[in-house]
Amino acid sequence: MLKEYRCNELYVRYAVDEDPPERQLNFHVHEVCEIYYFVGGNAHSLVEASDYPLRKGSLLIMRPGEAHSVRIFKAETYARYAVNFPISVFDAFDPKRILMKPYLDRDLGQGNHFYLPGLEDIFAKMIDENLDEYTRSVVITTGICRLMEIINAEFRSGKQVKKASPTVAEQIVAYVNGNILGDISVDLLAERFFMSKSQFCKIFKEATGASPWKYITAKRLLEAGNMIAEGTPAWEAAEKCGFGDYSSFYRAHVKRFGTGPRDKGTLKSK
Repeated sequence: MLKEYRCNELYVRYAVDEDPPERQLNFHVHEVCEIYYFVGGNAHSLVEASDYPLRKGSLLIMRPGEAHSVRIFKAETYARYAVNFPISVFDAFDPKRILMKPYLDRDLGQGNHFYLPGLEDIFAKMIDENLDEYTRSVVITTGICRLMEIINAEFRSGKQVKKASPTVAEQIVAYVNGNILGDISVDLLAERFFMSKSQFCKIFKEATGASPWKYITAKRLLEAGNMIAEGTPAWEAAEKCGFGDYSSFYRAHVKRFGTGPRDKGTLKSK
């Protein structure tokens, strides 16, 4: 079952899989922020190789470019809400982006998880089938503001679900992100972490849901998109982001987003 609604730049969905596969679901990295609320199932969320066990009431936040996926452990009904919005969504009344601090004032893959039972009513009201278009717009906008207020209070209080020391996989992903536009390859990365290439690729995919090169390419494409949006010519952005030539950048862009880089306004990540 899927219920989804769009309200200008805001997107809300409720999805239920009655018999989900016991495996890792799709790797995501996109240009918008996300609030994910878990209401049922047996699963873990993986954010930049950080492994977050989920229970009813788990809320996770992901900012633009923060890679994430879900690992299903048992074929139990998997239910969740998700809200997506651009990082600029509150700029009209919050130009200093105070509300966005939980997204911006932390390292990738760190501090994503809050345990906040009792918020399901806020999400459920946003997808109520009986609302007219205007009322839904009001309910979605005020609902997201309420959620952000709650998340900010938890963030300021340091109430994120605590994690153990970084795993090897988290160290690998942190290094890749720190050098994403540099001269990196799977061979060099495996050598740096004293692994065989096959061992490195297995650990990386289990931790992120993507092969190393798929992950690197997705991150580079988003960075190139940011540069283009700020006025950098597409060919120059491709060069700065580690693509060997413009044609390879163009092909990778079309494969991932369905459009060429000059049509950035219609991007939709897969």
